[in-house]
Amino acid sequence: MTTYKEIFGKYVKNYSSDPSSDIEGQIWYNSTSGTFKSEVLLADAWAAGGNMGTARYSLGGAGTQTAGLAFGGASDPAPPGHFTATEEYNGSTWSPGGSLATGRRRLAGAGTQTAGLAIGGAVAPGNTQSNATEEYDGSTWGPGGNLPAALFGLAGCGIQTAGLTFGGTNGTAAQSSTSEYDGSTWTAGGSLNTARYILAGAGIQTAALGFGGYVDASGATTATESYNGTSWTNVNSLNTAKYNTAGFGTQTAAVSVGGFTPAIRTGETELWNGTSWSISPASLTTATSNLAAAGTQPSGLAFAGNNPTTQTNATYEFTKAALTVKTITTS
Repeated sequence: MTTYKEIFGKYVKNYSSDPSSDIEGQIWYNSTSGTFKSEVLLADAWAAGGNMGTARYSLGGAGTQTAGLAFGGASDPAPPGHFTATEEYNGSTWSPGGSLATGRRRLAGAGTQTAGLAIGGAVAPGNTQSNATEEYDGSTWGPGGNLPAALFGLAGCGIQTAGLTFGGTNGTAAQSSTSEYDGSTWTAGGSLNTARYILAGAGIQTAALGFGGYVDASGATTATESYNGTSWTNVNSLNTAKYNTAGFGTQTAAVSVGGFTPAIRTGETELWNGTSWSISPASLTTATSNLAAAGTQPSGLAFAGNNPTTQTNATYEFTKAALTVKTITTS
């Protein structure tokens, strides 16, 4: 019988506990459990999560994969006004939360499930832009400081006491403005290099990333910019121009998922590693735009939006490729 040593030129090492060398394909014997083990690379993946109670699009999102927050949005055909409904995710199911004071769509979200921000957006009738901020305490929305200007289609990130919003439109033209929140008041930050709206963002107030969006006269963009708390810098672009995409993560490890390319909706996922974007082999099972997202690059959440036929209440959970220890079954 051929041995592992004869095939690979090495003996299987014996350990009393699993090593942490992070080498794909490494095999060892765990003498404590009496089993052979190996490190296996699991691929990027989107998996179905629990459906939302209300199908909608152009909503706000915040939180994490196991503690998500969804609020606002709209549906077609539209009900009177826009949604005030809030839902909270526990990692498997959505449950109702406290309602927004003002229903709106194309708003920005930031913060956590117990300390969230709903920022700007469009209100009915006529999809008039709003400058309102609402703060969530885990059960109730209350008033926060107003934005310097009324905008919709803006991006948001950060936390309730250190929030950031950028881009958007005043209903006439795409904006490059950035605003920083201290928990009560918004103040002006550095302007984007490319004015745009219905873009996505990730990160915190002093280390943010803005990407994609719609640029007046030229349409969908691949432009990506990095914010240091003072100014925006152009960095490497998305591989695919898109708007109405969702974003989550950090300035050095972000995710763009779904959206509208210049031609069609997409389920494409792109990953940012702090230097460049790469297209992930994982994609949403249904092409979706106008969705919301939350979480980090290793474990994110995307939910609701428009699919090719109607708005959806679908939830998708993201897991990034990672090495994991697997027990080898022997006979």
